[in-house]
Amino acid sequence: MKLLFVTQALDLDDPTLSVYHGWAEGLAKRADSLIVICLKQGRHALPANVQVYSLGKEKGRAPAFVYALRFLSLVWRLRNKYDRVLVHMNQEYLLVAGLVWKVLHKPTYLWRNHYAGSWVTDVAASFCKKVFCTSKDSYTAKYKKTILMPVGVDLERFMGPEIEGRMRSSILFLARMAPSKHPEMLIEALLILKKKGTSFTATFAGSPLPEYEYYYSWLQQRAQREFPDRSIVFTPGVPNAETPHLFHTHNIFVNCSQSGMFDKTLFEAAASGCLVLARSEDFEERAGSEYYFTDAESLAERMGAMLEDTSQETKRAHMQSIAKAEGLDTLMDRLIAVI
Repeated sequence: MKLLFVTQALDLDDPTLSVYHGWAEGLAKRADSLIVICLKQGRHALPANVQVYSLGKEKGRAPAFVYALRFLSLVWRLRNKYDRVLVHMNQEYLLVAGLVWKVLHKPTYLWRNHYAGSWVTDVAASFCKKVFCTSKDSYTAKYKKTILMPVGVDLERFMGPEIEGRMRSSILFLARMAPSKHPEMLIEALLILKKKGTSFTATFAGSPLPEYEYYYSWLQQRAQREFPDRSIVFTPGVPNAETPHLFHTHNIFVNCSQSGMFDKTLFEAAASGCLVLARSEDFEERAGSEYYFTDAESLAERMGAMLEDTSQETKRAHMQSIAKAEGLDTLMDRLIAVI
């Protein structure tokens, strides 16, 4: 198999997208050769059967049509070096090159997991032999050609030995700081706990994109106003390789993304032994209703119960058993079997 993998970034130092370096590694182990085309590249360490091409965003922003032309040029120039294509998340690449791949008889596959979508997504999917997602609430789950897949967690890295220093009353929110991730819901829930006299510390780890700097500033200002005791702290985003330490030093992990997104961090946290609370119905199906919330009030109730629980080892084992079914090796094997 000679596979072309198209993804947004290949950079071990990227605080959000570094995790997909592991995808490239996993695909390379299972393919004869792998070509990666990414919008931007940074530091990476991949085997000899991998070639990486960047559209150049790491050198500075350019108009969208420039990236499209660079992409089409690579798709055509490298056409004899790949025999199938996997596009990760960004449907735009299929809109640009889907017809070319059709003419060249290159089977194409799309991985896209998000609750939002439109006719543009439908057009992109029409070029594909199969579509992959992890959530039944993803927009792409509606297609007959769609296959539900595991999330893909590097279990070896996250299920390491328990380290000393997990703070019992600690809460972690780890995500890109954006309205779609709803960190404000956790702040509302923490305010409810504060009024009840519950002790806690909470870490909000993540950085905003430039367009959400105002939103991030508003969150910080609100936290400083409502929690002058500094029980809430904000820290910048870190590369995926550094997140195990965050998970292993916090007790409760909260994810406020709505159903259909099914963030990978849910299972990274679970594999690390965190008690996970999620707004995702997909996670509720796997973990049970006590780990699910719908709003700030129910989140506060769930967190309060967990903070008061003195016997948590059974719950940690339950979390880790859920994560094991979502391993990266399992995902890679299933993807390659279909592709």
